[in-house]
Amino acid sequence: MTVQPWYATREDVKNALDLKETARSNGQVDRAIDAASRVVEGLCHRRFYPEVDTRYFDWPDQYARPWRLWLDDSELIELTSISSGGVAIPTGNVNLEPNRDAGPANRVEIQLDTSSAFGGGSTTQRDITITGLWGYRDDESPAGTAAAGIGSSVTTLVVSDASAIGVGQVLRIGTERLIVTERSMISTGQTLQTPVTAAKNSETLAVTDGTAFSVGEVLLLDAERVRINDIAGNNLIVERGWDGFTLAAHTAPTIYASRALTVVRGALGTTAAAIAPAAAVYRWNPPGPVRTLVTAEAVTTLLQESSGYARTTGVGTASRQVGGGNVTKTEYGAGLDALRAQVYISHGRKARVRAV
Repeated sequence: MTVQPWYATREDVKNALDLKETARSNGQVDRAIDAASRVVEGLCHRRFYPEVDTRYFDWPDQYARPWRLWLDDSELIELTSISSGGVAIPTGNVNLEPNRDAGPANRVEIQLDTSSAFGGGSTTQRDITITGLWGYRDDESPAGTAAAGIGSSVTTLVVSDASAIGVGQVLRIGTERLIVTERSMISTGQTLQTPVTAAKNSETLAVTDGTAFSVGEVLLLDAERVRINDIAGNNLIVERGWDGFTLAAHTAPTIYASRALTVVRGALGTTAAAIAPAAAVYRWNPPGPVRTLVTAEAVTTLLQESSGYARTTGVGTASRQVGGGNVTKTEYGAGLDALRAQVYISHGRKARVRAV
């Protein structure tokens, strides 16, 4: 089964809604995020995530100049190889354009001072073959390391720090990309060093090694979840009763953290490979405005579902459903329309030729 990446995580949406952790709500949230991600792709006329792929193009195409191939919706981040008519073209003889910003290439051009050329195949169909990294941008951030080595077919990955990783995230380890589909608790190997009471202000957890934790991580003590807000040496400063869990007294329980990730291996055109212990994990970052809009669209969907799609704003003839419409922009709900417009302006793929 092919899993398409999301542009916001389950945690983004649940934090926006202050929605508590339950398996039932997780499924509902995931469905809303997936739908919102596809809606934003349609709005912007592009896919943002990076994907390794081989794609084929006719030559000559409808915009034919002998040295230029327009890629249209197949935007290219990085060129691996290119051939035409079965003849390989050195990548050094090809320019990716435009080259004046950090965006993807929407065309490839043969350098005019070389002997390389497009064409020469027995048919115009699929004359040009391009292998590369396709998408909008390959922006990444470090996201800890693999806590243990695993084989190429294992779908549970334990990481050193889950604070930077959410469900729906695209990860990269080496040349392999993975998609996170679930996360669960696993022992950190540490125990609580001093007891805490069943009180909100009992918020300091003494541990053996504070460097093994990260701000933002969610921990489990017995049957209570807590969230790390700060770390001072070997003391974790936490928010008690996190995610709707009940406050309780704890003596010396084993500390669990949500570092066990269920992942899709070899995703987005990559090949699954063995992962070594302490291998660096990187998180792909969707564009900020896109992530914000997907979160907003998912939140609106969930709130509409909870009201039977009957949430309205305004009164009388000015009433309308929340989340869109053509009425005065000062009315509640118009912020989503404005956000859609902003994202389309900043990240939408526009027509190359427009009427004056």
